[in-house]
Amino acid sequence: MAVEMSELLQLCVEEGVSDLHVEVGAAPMVRLHGSLTPLDIPVLTPEDTERMVKSITSDSHMQQIQENGSVDFGFAFSDKARFRVSAFKQKGYFGTVLRQIPNKLLSLEQIGLPNSIKDLLYRPRGLILVTGPTGSGKSTTLASMLNVINEERDCHIITVEDPVEFFHNHKKSMVIQREIGTDVPSFSDALKRALRQDPDVILVGEMRDLETMEAAVTAAETGHLVFATLHTTGATRTVDRIVDAFPTDQQEQIRTQLASSLIAVISQVLLPRSDKPGRVAAFEIMISTPSIQALIRESKTYRITSELQTGAKFGMNTLDAHLIELYSNKIISYGEMITKAQDPQSMLQKLGQG
Repeated sequence: MAVEMSELLQLCVEEGVSDLHVEVGAAPMVRLHGSLTPLDIPVLTPEDTERMVKSITSDSHMQQIQENGSVDFGFAFSDKARFRVSAFKQKGYFGTVLRQIPNKLLSLEQIGLPNSIKDLLYRPRGLILVTGPTGSGKSTTLASMLNVINEERDCHIITVEDPVEFFHNHKKSMVIQREIGTDVPSFSDALKRALRQDPDVILVGEMRDLETMEAAVTAAETGHLVFATLHTTGATRTVDRIVDAFPTDQQEQIRTQLASSLIAVISQVLLPRSDKPGRVAAFEIMISTPSIQALIRESKTYRITSELQTGAKFGMNTLDAHLIELYSNKIISYGEMITKAQDPQSMLQKLGQG
């Protein structure tokens, strides 16, 4: 008997699966605590995958797959969970990958962020970046931060996402969530329009291009608290990545703007736990200080890491220091610590093994 998509989604919710892969010529596969495992289900045929994709995809999204080869969207699985879906054609057949978005928002403590981060959420303006590779939990961290603002401040929050992942109800704040492709054509367009909608807080799902970066930095400068993500690891690379996106003749200006508007860069990676099932996040936290602002302005970002090492009193730390702490507390394995380290050599020296 053919397996139905609803049965697979039910399994994902019950087992706490993060991702579900549905492809022709393979059994459905799930990612649990970071590891990919096939389900004990017969290999899927082209008819199976087409039926399964159609069961969760609207006609307009199906049309986009036919025209563009793929489509991304979010959908609710009854009231149990939301999924972010990427449906596509490969070798002429339908396939899809679904990521489960938890219904329950975690507190900053549950995520593992220090109290110093909470203070930043009360700033009237500036740019807070959450960075890291795909699947490192950036969306979860941002959703939790917005939830703190939503519960504790009376703000107008506008999010621009592709697709909308976590749903935020109006609490103390009013939250408007706009989806790329459905509500607005692009991030940069949505940002320009958002500025005319009296926002206090703006979340940009991803700073993908120069226009979006420019709009986000300008919004942060002009009296808004702006949150955004980038696929970079570490504060130094994040600042460099933004500056390098601009033409050479504009780089000095963007450095000056970033120096004055950047509040914090939080970089994160997710690692499998060694003490119990599940995953744990490791963070690098940079909080802007006058000396970090000077380094950004003077194009000396390579010196930011030493500021992080000495900035504990401001709530800062390097990723490597957090990895060592997780390893020392037997939460992650030695192998995971070394693989995710920014500078494995000096890490080994700190552990007395270099």
